[in-house]
Amino acid sequence: MTDTHRTYWDEIDFAAIARDHPIGDAFTRLVTSISRDELRAHQEKLFARCVARAWKTAFYRRLWGAAGIAEGDIRGLDDLPNLPSFDKSDIMKSLEIAPPFGDFAGFESYPEDQRPPVIFHTTSGTTGKPQVLLFGPKSREVQNLLLARLYRWQGLRSGDVVHSVYGHGMINGGHYVREAVTHWTSAVFMSAGTGVETRSAQQVELMTTFGATAIVGFADYIKRLAEVAREAGLVPGVDIPVRMISGHMGREDKQALSDAWGGAECFDWYGVGDTGCIAGEGPDRDGLYVMEDAQYLEVCDIDTGRPVADGALGDMVVTCLYKDDLYPIIRFNTHDVTEVITRPSSIGAAFQRIEGFLGRSDNMVKVRGINIFPQAIGPMLDEAPEFAGEFVCKTRRDAAGRDTFVVVAEASAPGDPALADRFGEILKRKIGIEVEVELVERGQTAALTQIDVRQKPIRLIDERF
Repeated sequence: MTDTHRTYWDEIDFAAIARDHPIGDAFTRLVTSISRDELRAHQEKLFARCVARAWKTAFYRRLWGAAGIAEGDIRGLDDLPNLPSFDKSDIMKSLEIAPPFGDFAGFESYPEDQRPPVIFHTTSGTTGKPQVLLFGPKSREVQNLLLARLYRWQGLRSGDVVHSVYGHGMINGGHYVREAVTHWTSAVFMSAGTGVETRSAQQVELMTTFGATAIVGFADYIKRLAEVAREAGLVPGVDIPVRMISGHMGREDKQALSDAWGGAECFDWYGVGDTGCIAGEGPDRDGLYVMEDAQYLEVCDIDTGRPVADGALGDMVVTCLYKDDLYPIIRFNTHDVTEVITRPSSIGAAFQRIEGFLGRSDNMVKVRGINIFPQAIGPMLDEAPEFAGEFVCKTRRDAAGRDTFVVVAEASAPGDPALADRFGEILKRKIGIEVEVELVERGQTAALTQIDVRQKPIRLIDERF
């Protein structure tokens, strides 16, 4: 029998990847010198490759065919708004149509003995049943490069010790963050994982022993580790010399996280499992720069799906310009909400900026006519020094059909009714409706948010239905 195995490394042209997507000093030169016309030409070249692969993929032939789109109708990026977007539900349908891996990867577009090696993961399942994620070697390494590029741009040094609290198992996050650092930087990487994989107290011991200088992961848990360090009699930022934190801040207060870690510089970045890194803060920490040489981002109306004007809220719909081997991604609706920043970059960077993750449109709740994003509640309450940083939201409906929005918040003085009133006043001023506030002791929301066992804590419990 003929051996038809193809190796991961033989499938990757690293020089070509670095030309299309520079990293390090080459990226800094690119982002501060490229013209919008030059960038558009680069995007169009990559987009043409993606469309060619997509037409060989059963998923897109079905998706676009149902919308009356034929080959030749997609001439360039200007045609994107005319194409249907898709989301996780469409991928789940694909898995039902062609189990177990679906028909979205495009395996059939290769002769059987020429299919590239496959990297297989799933999503975490925080918004439902876990979804299959598939990558070819080329798209996987570009995904890795884009994240490493951001870490380096944000200030990661070759001698840093990076402590990662991303989860592993079948989910993508911990694995590709490890690959980003180990393949595209010379920093030392500690793959600690979540509080379930490595207990929080043990994580603090590891960071102390090996002198962690950077932490990567989700802001909620990173803040929790600072509390665990203090409980162990350690001073974050001194006994554990962390100077840089890069992760998913969402609407978290970066200053509060920085203070918890002794003044460490905090950087936000955004991406999802399917697409990898889409945007991230640069050294100016003024909005998230879209990695436009690799990602094409549209911000679209939550209801109509049409692109909105810059500065307006909408769903992030992304096209991965680099994914032309397996699972091409053209107009994937993340259902994560953001807005485009219109003010100029203070460092002269040409790439578009966004405000970052402002909430999920499929987790947004409408209470008495007001749209509320539960993730935004914590940063609102950071205005009050008595707020202990953790919270969970609930929606309730009484017998008369009236909806109530309830915020359960940890506080330093939970028995003080005047403090609950003040929290309520802050939220009413920022949200626009009256909110019920229930104050609890530190740690008492953990069973509801599952912060010690989940990468993304639960922030909304809908009790209405």
